[in-house]
Amino acid sequence: MLQLNVNNETSRLRAVVLGSAVHNGPTPKVEQAYDPKSLEHILAGTYPKEKDMVEQMEAFNTVLRKYNIKVYRPQIIENYNQIFARDIGFVIDDTFVKSNILPDRERELDAIQYIIDQIDPKKVVRPPAEVHIEGGDVMLWNNYVFIGTYKGSDYKDYITARTNMQGVQYIKDLFPNKMIKEFDLVKSKIEARDNALHLDCCFQPVGTDKGIIYKRGFREEADYLFLVRLFGKENLFHITREEMYNMNSNVFSIDTNVVVSERNFTRLNNWLRANGFVVEEIPYAEIAKQEGLLRCSTLPLIRD
Repeated sequence: MLQLNVNNETSRLRAVVLGSAVHNGPTPKVEQAYDPKSLEHILAGTYPKEKDMVEQMEAFNTVLRKYNIKVYRPQIIENYNQIFARDIGFVIDDTFVKSNILPDRERELDAIQYIIDQIDPKKVVRPPAEVHIEGGDVMLWNNYVFIGTYKGSDYKDYITARTNMQGVQYIKDLFPNKMIKEFDLVKSKIEARDNALHLDCCFQPVGTDKGIIYKRGFREEADYLFLVRLFGKENLFHITREEMYNMNSNVFSIDTNVVVSERNFTRLNNWLRANGFVVEEIPYAEIAKQEGLLRCSTLPLIRD
């Protein structure tokens, strides 16, 4: 039996699902793009090649193994994108929540069913169909659960809006002892530099009291100010529009003092080191072309 335990984003990691780029399939057609960044690279002819993505994910896997983390991988489905394990489910405390994802991606959940089968069935839940919620929008911070959402009345028109207010309510009902705080995110179907696809595209805690944040990713300044008050301005690393586009807030913590980061994130990596973090730098820029990065490709199961 897998004894799940995740209460925050940064405690020592013991077990994780890492996505896979094997048999990723051909470059999608324009109408198959789920997000503006993938679309941009499809149109430019720079969409990432499977070989490069497999290599980059192996570099990530190597770092995880170096820290003796138990790494699970999804079963391989031919010609299918299985990189972003974060979207398909998430753990809060000792409960595994299956996401209601875009219908085209349902098979990604089947590919990790062998892992879910190792969890006490009473600890696995699936929200009803009208509840939209993806793991990239769910962030644990001890007693808090931060949830990215989109409150616009045109929610249904945005393929980039992945978590609705029913999703927020569902988590509130499921975890009445937690403080649930939702954040209204900026969405764009056409400009990746103005699209916070998930909460982790514009905010993520690191260590015990710090965070990476992109102010313009929030539709309401009050939401941004809530985090500034909670963490303290001096503890937040503010990223630029271009850094947000390159996914600087989408790093991944293995421990309170160890962060896996993309090797080109010079400004961020220097700040992390200056604040006492060990930074494990890996190449991951090809993965970033699909509007996801390190946090997006992981689904933590057990942290200390």
